[in-house]
Amino acid sequence: MLRFLPLTLLLASAQAAPVKIEFWHAMEGVQGKVAEYARQFNASQDRYEVTAVSKGNYRELQPALQKAIQAGNAPALAQLEFTQIAPMVAAGQLADLSQEDNALSAELLKDFYAPAWKAGEVNGKRFALPWNLSVPVLMYNAGSLRRAGVNPPATWTDMEAASKRLATGGKRPLVAAADAWTFEANVLSRGGSLVKGNEPNLNSPEAVEALTQLARMSAAGQAQPRTLGEATRAAFDFARGQNLFVMASVANWTDARKVPFFQLGIAPFPCEKAGACTVPLGGGALVVPKSASVPQQAGAVAFWAYLMEPARLADWVKTTAYAPPRRSVTPLLNDWYRQNPQIKVAHAQMERAAPRPNLASYGAWANAVEEAIWKAVTGKASAQAALNEAQNKAKK
Repeated sequence: MLRFLPLTLLLASAQAAPVKIEFWHAMEGVQGKVAEYARQFNASQDRYEVTAVSKGNYRELQPALQKAIQAGNAPALAQLEFTQIAPMVAAGQLADLSQEDNALSAELLKDFYAPAWKAGEVNGKRFALPWNLSVPVLMYNAGSLRRAGVNPPATWTDMEAASKRLATGGKRPLVAAADAWTFEANVLSRGGSLVKGNEPNLNSPEAVEALTQLARMSAAGQAQPRTLGEATRAAFDFARGQNLFVMASVANWTDARKVPFFQLGIAPFPCEKAGACTVPLGGGALVVPKSASVPQQAGAVAFWAYLMEPARLADWVKTTAYAPPRRSVTPLLNDWYRQNPQIKVAHAQMERAAPRPNLASYGAWANAVEEAIWKAVTGKASAQAALNEAQNKAKK
């Protein structure tokens, strides 16, 4: 059980009626489970009453939240994707939760994976609390690879070789998605980074190398360019064997495994440079808008504490396949991991995960990266030229 400062509890107990906590989240696919947690929390105590409200996906929730903040009717608790936090901090829209950070025991803090805890900090202060964490993985058509006698690629060099071998009968094995997060992972796997200090580093040698390979494979018919808006079509082509490899979040496993007539395989994200196999932490965290009252902030944090209890986190991981933010959850997942060994290996990447850059401008830089990926993989520009353009946009 997480413990907080007595003052927080006193403020909560002083309320004559339960403090209303509206919680906006982007877990549309499992909104029933989130609502269940809220009901259980409400039944467990009488200080607060949480109402969970699904607001679509991350890209839909954030603008709705900003609009609500400006209108003066923001919820007391909301979920944001990691790169959305810093811009809202810069705009003065989120509450500083550092006091809650200081109230946690050293033993508990050690139980959190370091990148999970660090990801909620902006300029040395805490503005977000971890919840749903993901790591990038390689998903593959296990049946097709087995029939062809091909092993899941462990490096990007292996990926190109395997795709060349499998590109028969009109197949374009790799999905080359214009997605900043998995491209960021590709660059990290080569020992590079899209950020240098607080400045964009979008056309670094490692980034150019990664995009040049994707463009080369696309031109050779070994990769299929896709935008994020083509996710449904890409999923269909993956299921029918037109594409055999896709970089995705480990949390996509819950939906992908339900596809009929298809055997899904999952492997760790390909690592190109030995000793530099860092992966970017994905997922989201919980934030409190600055407009929330002191009792509401206390209630929001109390609900987060409830979500962080090991048994509840274990249930969350089994439901969603998100990676656990706390190490103490792992023993509770042993039976589930035995049934799903590929997920255990995927979650083990938490040991080499790194927080995404917590810079206010990084979201805009990521958009420029996605434009560059698309231009390069569709042959509209060389990788170098596309990334140079993205770098120039980011520096303006």
